[in-house]
Amino acid sequence: MKFIKRLFIFTLICMILGVTTIFGFYYHVKPELPDVATLRDVELQTPMQVFSQDGKLISQFGEKRRIPVTYDEIPQHLIEALIATEDSRFYEHPGIDPIGITRAAIVVAMSGSAKQGASTITQQLARNFFLSNEKKIMRKIKEIFIAIHIEQLLTKQEILELYVNKIFLGYRSYGFGAAAQTYFGKNLQDLSLSQIATLAGMPKAPSTMNPIYSLERATNRRNIVLLRMLDEKYITQEEYDQARAEEIESRFHGAEIELSAPYVAELARSWMVSRYGEDAYTSGMRIYTTVDSKLQEAANTATIDNLLAYDERHGYRGAETVLWKAGQTALSPEEITSTLRRVPTYGQITPAVVTSIDGKTATVQVKNEGEQVIEWSGMSWARKFLTDDRQGPEPKQANDILAVGEQIWVRSVQTPASDDNLEALPTWRLSQVPNANAAFVAMNPENGAVKSLVGGFNFVHNKFNRATQSVRQVGSSIKPFIYSAAIDQGMTLATLINDAPINQWDKSQGTAWRPKNSPPTYVGPTRLRIGLAQSKNLMAVRVLREVGLDETREYLTRFGFNINDLPRSETIALGAGSLTPVKMAQGYSVFANGGYYVEPFYISRVETPFGDLEYQANPSIICRDDCPEQSTATTTAENEFAEQDVVVDENAPHYAPQVISEQTAFLVREMMYSNIWGGGNWRDGTGWNGTGWRAQPLKRRDIGGKTGTTNDSKDAWYNGYGPGIVATAWVGFDDHNRKLGRTKPNKNLDNNQISGAEAGAKTAQPAWVDFMKVALQDTPAQPKALPPEIVRVRIDRETGLLTNKFDSSSMFEYFLQGTEPKEFVAERISDNIYSSSESEELF
Repeated sequence: MKFIKRLFIFTLICMILGVTTIFGFYYHVKPELPDVATLRDVELQTPMQVFSQDGKLISQFGEKRRIPVTYDEIPQHLIEALIATEDSRFYEHPGIDPIGITRAAIVVAMSGSAKQGASTITQQLARNFFLSNEKKIMRKIKEIFIAIHIEQLLTKQEILELYVNKIFLGYRSYGFGAAAQTYFGKNLQDLSLSQIATLAGMPKAPSTMNPIYSLERATNRRNIVLLRMLDEKYITQEEYDQARAEEIESRFHGAEIELSAPYVAELARSWMVSRYGEDAYTSGMRIYTTVDSKLQEAANTATIDNLLAYDERHGYRGAETVLWKAGQTALSPEEITSTLRRVPTYGQITPAVVTSIDGKTATVQVKNEGEQVIEWSGMSWARKFLTDDRQGPEPKQANDILAVGEQIWVRSVQTPASDDNLEALPTWRLSQVPNANAAFVAMNPENGAVKSLVGGFNFVHNKFNRATQSVRQVGSSIKPFIYSAAIDQGMTLATLINDAPINQWDKSQGTAWRPKNSPPTYVGPTRLRIGLAQSKNLMAVRVLREVGLDETREYLTRFGFNINDLPRSETIALGAGSLTPVKMAQGYSVFANGGYYVEPFYISRVETPFGDLEYQANPSIICRDDCPEQSTATTTAENEFAEQDVVVDENAPHYAPQVISEQTAFLVREMMYSNIWGGGNWRDGTGWNGTGWRAQPLKRRDIGGKTGTTNDSKDAWYNGYGPGIVATAWVGFDDHNRKLGRTKPNKNLDNNQISGAEAGAKTAQPAWVDFMKVALQDTPAQPKALPPEIVRVRIDRETGLLTNKFDSSSMFEYFLQGTEPKEFVAERISDNIYSSSESEELF
């Protein structure tokens, strides 16, 4: 009895000491314990996502991938798998499992180190939110106390919900919702029992037990989870056998990007970080851009296809590298696969290795596509590139172009349907990464919303955004703005300007300035409409002189152009000024919308992860009737036309200033209409084309535009409008000194090919045309609407004066009321011909 009594006293003392120790530890660490009440309002870090205006995912940013789910969205099998594997007494214990702690303590006592954690789900939650993963006794004590506090604050369901959404599961995936997408490309609710068990087994070692890193370890761990579920009677033997027999098929699934617009995504990312700071990356905010998915896809296709067409007609530059030569041991298919895996893919341009050549065909092993065949039609374009101006002879067979062992570039293209093949079929075509580059912008001229934007050939290849950052000489694209100034000073579409050579001595340079037309032909007195439509350089210089150089530069700031980007030189009439493609689209929007200045913007709205509106764009409003007082003209880009961010109250309505009259905008549009459709009548010999005639296949009479080509064809542009849209296309080299060159026809190809000197109409306009085919296909043709005070009178084609004739020598022309000619052609005197102030005779 004495022994029992002493044992009881000893036990009681140990219990008192134990409780005292626990309380001692508690009060010791209490100041360091976090406030678990914050779990009530925890905001899980989720990536920032960027969408098109119509809700297609463009990109997401953030180190942590997380797709939060509510408790009701968690599959029951996942809850059961976690409880069976991680914490079988989860619903009974108060946050800690005494049996597990005892087991862990014995291990510590026997080994001298904390090799076994015995953490409950609640303890793991405490560690994930508030502590580190270091295996120390003090960290374990804190974890226990925090877990007890959590159990007092939250229900078991709330604890499970936080756990499922918080835990790290490898490959930057946090939470089971993100892990389901990462490893299986599915929503959490769509996973099979086998897949759920695979994920449930990963918390123990997420970096090494995931099925991408080690399929064997992941499979073994899955089987353990399934066995625990069977032991706990959560699943039947049949379910166990079926799930265990299922083969795990897993690969890395990135964000399910639905629309390729990486340059737009980067603009959105930069805007968000500047507005919300670095926290934007983990805010879970959803940024809706102004981009329309249909128009963005059209811009992607038109821009890249046009750039590749330019690149191909200048010749083939050869293989990227040679993996083995004739007489050397060839790489095996497995070695080729391994090699290609390390080579990036640039959009539709994919690396491949030539494995055999037979006559006019070549067999290649394509990255991720296996063995494919390139037919002659897919490589006959490949004359040897010599210089930007010269190409080698046409190849006659495949070995004139390729050699076995070369690593090349290919792309898949659709072969048009034929009588034999009713459906378009994919075929492989030899390709190359282009040396030149391109940009494309389309915007709504009514409010400035950018509907599509392409900043270059490929964002992975080069992240420089040429649409917004590349300041390039604009060539003849500037002429509509100069002609607009002339109309505002009283010229008309029928005003005659001398199309004749200029020979002017420049004292400062010690040389004569002799600008030329392109081509260098001159026709004498020519109407203003024709001068712009046919891009007559000498006429543009004379128009500039009549308006005045300083007056013209000041006038151009109405369109948002910075005066410092416009040289104080008459070369401005030939396009010596430098602007970005976005600025050009912005300027042309003024003509398209009737004279109002609107600024481009990219962000439509921003929503919180819960769908609440965080930001709403407030673009300028074009008010045409009963408008409040608004600016009408001549402030400069440095003040009136500064960036949109200067608006103090971003929610207050603000009105687009009218910078040119509706009548001037209409008359300039008329000249740009003629750039595409020309004028006259071909049957009676008076017909003529503008430089943009390649857009005529669109068969629309409500479009117009202007070509642009700089000296030596270093930059090629096309800017134009259609109903509700303005678009700008640019092609050039990033090296400002490199010319776009010229080509000769390829005898291997049909007659429908571009050749000769590269220029805006040949090099940039095809992208504009292909885009407009898509952009306007559902838009009915718009009838021409005449603004007030615009009159239409019959004039003589040659002189621009009134005529009573109704034959081919006459035509109708538009005038601002009061500026129409007052004299008839029979009464013409020489003073009625608008000539330059120089003392020179007209042709």
